[in-house]
Amino acid sequence: MKKKNFFKALLPFLIGSISIMAFTTAETISEKPNFLIIIADDCTYNDLPLFGGENAKTPNIDKLAQQGLTFNQAWLSEAICQPCRSELYTGLYPLSNGCAWNHSASRPGIQSLPDFLRPLGYKVGIAGKVHVKPEDVYDFDMVPGFDGNCVRNPTQPHNTEAISEYMSAAKKGNPFCLVVALTEPHVPWVMGEASAYPPEKIILPSNFADTPETREDFSRYLAEITYMDSQVRDILATLKESGADENTIIFFTSEQGSQFPGCKWTNYNTGIHTALIAHWPAKVKPGQRTDALVQYADMAPTLVELAGGNADKMDFDGKSFVEVLEGSSSVHRQFVYTVHNNLPEGPPYPIRSITDGRFHYIRNLLPGEIYIEKHLMAKEISHDYWDSWVGDDPLKKPESYQLVKRYMRRPPEELYLATEDPYELNNLIDDPNYREIKQKLSQALDEWMINQKDPGDPVDTPEALKAAREGNHLHGPARNP
Repeated sequence: MKKKNFFKALLPFLIGSISIMAFTTAETISEKPNFLIIIADDCTYNDLPLFGGENAKTPNIDKLAQQGLTFNQAWLSEAICQPCRSELYTGLYPLSNGCAWNHSASRPGIQSLPDFLRPLGYKVGIAGKVHVKPEDVYDFDMVPGFDGNCVRNPTQPHNTEAISEYMSAAKKGNPFCLVVALTEPHVPWVMGEASAYPPEKIILPSNFADTPETREDFSRYLAEITYMDSQVRDILATLKESGADENTIIFFTSEQGSQFPGCKWTNYNTGIHTALIAHWPAKVKPGQRTDALVQYADMAPTLVELAGGNADKMDFDGKSFVEVLEGSSSVHRQFVYTVHNNLPEGPPYPIRSITDGRFHYIRNLLPGEIYIEKHLMAKEISHDYWDSWVGDDPLKKPESYQLVKRYMRRPPEELYLATEDPYELNNLIDDPNYREIKQKLSQALDEWMINQKDPGDPVDTPEALKAAREGNHLHGPARNP
């Protein structure tokens, strides 16, 4: 009887212990969240309604933002596809990872997301546009179903079966990091319903010349944004159907600006400022916005920390912003640093810039040269908008002439109050009221260039680009594999 009473008394304790063990086991399994990173292609951040866009309809991106955290101050180091993606995947600035030019390659032996996350138990895959080299540095699992050719006309229909299978692996205790890199709204702007955006009714950004050709092309571009938004819908629906949605952190980013003058291939705000949304049901409060300053180099260390690794002991240029995600901090960086080298899209035109999130200081290292970008200006590659800007009557439409001049002839230095002048049309560089902020930003930019072993002008030589393509990088800090 005593023995029975003993076990009877012990039973609640045993049940409680088993419950605690079961909870701990479940909690341990769920400690490692999945990561879904959705990347648009050449989408100017403030063409999205979420950032003040007055035309595009993006109900699915808007809904994601309503359920998550929107970053008002997210940036990338270079407004070109390959360099910015290399920064995102490596946590290193362009000269650090080696990809400071389009259609080049990162340093042999450096590491990227697959190297960081696989030792922590993750599957790491990519679907859609890859556009980073070399393959042994970016050793993603290749996941089919999304078109990886950004200039195919039209884009091939997407299929979510493969990404569904990849996501479903999380049920078996295999956390995943999946990048779905879309090809819209990259040119040639043939997807979506342009009829939904009548050219005569759309509102053009103030850094665009108002010509019929610009309106027609901008209409097609807006249609592609909405088409891209529908792809976001399908990806998120697939995640939900997989059953992994509650334990998946979703990041949506718009990449660099669109292929219009003053956006992509520039260091202007509409080139290097990017949209960023984070959705994490377990930790991120819905409907929040933050002014914390972050950039693409911060993404890899953030994922490493979330996955249970020690990002502080790894060789990153970026820094984890987990505290911002969790709401325990409203600040992150002091400065964001950006570069542009122009080769191989045109003749050398090196630009460096820095922003504190409010003021943006730009330094043009060859101001005596004219700026040429072949993709934007060559009719066989692009559309007719540039010709219409140049051909606009300078007497009847002087504003078109001024925008062409702004794009092709640039002063040695520029300074903008970007929070109030997002299209950066009012250069404050000679205003004595801003001399102190100009000096502060200029000095910080100098320090960063020294740290990056950035020689400025010479980095744009064809020899440097050729060497980078061959894996023999001439500039930048050496990295330890």
